[in-house]
Order: sequence, then C-alpha cells, then structure tokens
Amino acid sequence: MTKERKLPEWAPPEGGDGFTSHVMKGVEGGHEGMPGYSHAERRSSPAKRRRLSVQELADGIRSGNRTMLARGITLVESNSVRHQEDSQQLLDSLMDLTGNSLRIGITGVPGAGKSTAIDTFGSMLCDQGHKVAVLAVDPSSSVTKGSILGDKTRMEKLMQQPNAYVRPSPTGGCLGGVARKSRETVLLCEAFGFDIILLETVGVGQSEVTVRSMVDFFLLILISGAGDELQGIKKGVIELADAIVVNKADGDNIQRARLAKAEYNRVLSFLNPFTEGWKTKALTASAIKGEGIPETWKLIQEFQKQTVASGVFQRRRQEQNLDWMRGLIDEALRRQFFADEGMKNKLEKISELVARGEVPPVKAVESLMSDWIR
Repeated sequence: MTKERKLPEWAPPEGGDGFTSHVMKGVEGGHEGMPGYSHAERRSSPAKRRRLSVQELADGIRSGNRTMLARGITLVESNSVRHQEDSQQLLDSLMDLTGNSLRIGITGVPGAGKSTAIDTFGSMLCDQGHKVAVLAVDPSSSVTKGSILGDKTRMEKLMQQPNAYVRPSPTGGCLGGVARKSRETVLLCEAFGFDIILLETVGVGQSEVTVRSMVDFFLLILISGAGDELQGIKKGVIELADAIVVNKADGDNIQRARLAKAEYNRVLSFLNPFTEGWKTKALTASAIKGEGIPETWKLIQEFQKQTVASGVFQRRRQEQNLDWMRGLIDEALRRQFFADEGMKNKLEKISELVARGEVPPVKAVESLMSDWIR
C-alpha cells in the first residue's frame, strides 16, 4: 500500500476529498490471521495462580496483606462446594479478631449520591486516623448473571487513601440489597484491622431491609423532589433507619432540601424508632462540598456512645448472630434437599404435573417434604 491517502472500497464515488474515512497502512504480523504471523511467536498462557492454604490466607490477613484479604473474600464468596469448607476454616481461625469495628449500612434511592457521600465520608474518616473498608454491593443481571462492579470509579478520593479498602461484590441473586456473603466479608475486614465498615447496598427502594440485620447503624440517603414525602409514612426502609440524610443540599436545591428535612423529621415523629432509646433524625448534606458530613459522623458517634452504654449495641450484635445462624440453617436445608438424588427424580416428575396444572404447588411441596423427611 502506498503512503497516499486511499479511500475504503465502500466509500461513495461522489464523496470527493470531503470524505473523512481513509485506509491506513497496517502493521505486519502481530496476531493470528495477519501476514508474517508465526505460531512460534504466540505468547505462552500466564501461569495459573497457586492455590493458597487456609493457614497462608489467615496469616496474610493477620499481617495486613491486602492481596491475602482480597483472595480470602473471593474464597468465601465462591459457590464451589470444595471452597465452602476452606472458607469456614478461614473464618474460624480469625474469629478472635472480629467484632471490633463500627458497622454502618448505607442505602438510598438511585441517584441520591450514595457513592459520592461514601467517598467524602470515608476520606474524612481516614484523615482522622480510621481504617475504613467499603463493601459496595452491585446488582447482578437476571439475564447474564453479571455485574458491572464499577463503584471504585466513583470513589476517587477514597481510593487514594492508604487506610481505605473498597471491595465491590455482586448480589448474586440475593435479595435485600446485599451480597450473599456480606456477613463473612465484614468479618474478614474486621480481622484485617478495619475499625469502620461501610456497607453500601444496591439502592433499589423500600425493600432494602436485609442490611439492617448486618449493621450497627443504618443510614438512609435521600434527595428532595424525588417523590411524594408521604412515602416516608409507609412501612419500609425509612422506619428502619437510624438517621436520614437529605443529600445534594447545594446550589438552587438548598431550600428544597431543608423543606424535605423538616418534612422527614415530622414524619419520623409519628414512627417508633427501630433502635431502642434512640430518636431518629433527618439532616441535610452536600457530599460534593463536604457540608453536613462531619455532622453526620458526630450523630453516628453519639449513637454508638448511647447504645453501648445502654447495652442495646451488644444485644443487637447477639440478635444478628442468631438471625445469621437461622439463615444458614435455611440455606443448608435447601442445599441438602436439592442435592438428594432421590428427591431429584420426584421433583422432576411432580414439576411436570404442577406445570400442567394437575397438582397445586402447595400440595406438591407438602408431598415432597413428606417424602424427604421420611
């Protein structure tokens, strides 16, 4: 090919010199299918990572090795049966280092600025000497089962903090706005030495209540003008919050944010607080400007001091452990049921009857449970 400008074959003849596309001279070789490519030049595949033992992971996490923390989290998040026993051994070996953090759940409507608020809030905490772990949960596609996991890109300031760690995780079909193994991940981060854990949910609305059973303090981030403030009276995520922050209180939106704050405080006065002895409050903030973030942290510190003194803090942790145990029992029973070879055949046959409408689903379940327990 000459160095002269050459139009592609599909260019219209009448395009003239004004046609912007042209053919560039390519490189020789480079990849399979190009002239000069040799199979001998093909790069060898990278070496497979060595599988680490549970002891190596535990020692690495105890010593503050972030790579070991990341691989430990990957282990507990794995759906592989052969990884489940290892993950439990890892947690057992680190339990003496857990439970020493303040766990803060953060949720809110989509577009409320949760990631920006966490970026500003977490950076402020790091500047004060805290070690902050952010567990950002991303929704998994119901079609492809994949997740974007792009929360790190929206936490630029926090990513530059040496005492911060951001771990995006997919929901994996788990309802309630959290990942399937969020509890285990919290424990690993505590064992690593993080004293503040921020758990950001996917942000889908009033159904995000599972996170409430994992955290000490539940923060709800909203914005003004997003809908009818009457939503606050509905029984849902708002009645579970320990504080409400009306974000984006800046520019022309300051007055609307203040009105929304007053309205939410009025609504909260009619609701029973979720935490015994604590009065839930609404505040305004601007995550971009950093305004209202220090006040929010001060409120959280007051909450921790008050609940620790009254014993509510420790009782909540105990109740959460029991809820977790019951959830694991449900999961174990479900796994054993579907792994039973005898039940697989019965399930397949009765599923056909249910699909044709010959057997009601309720009766089918009763029959299956009766055969399984027997």
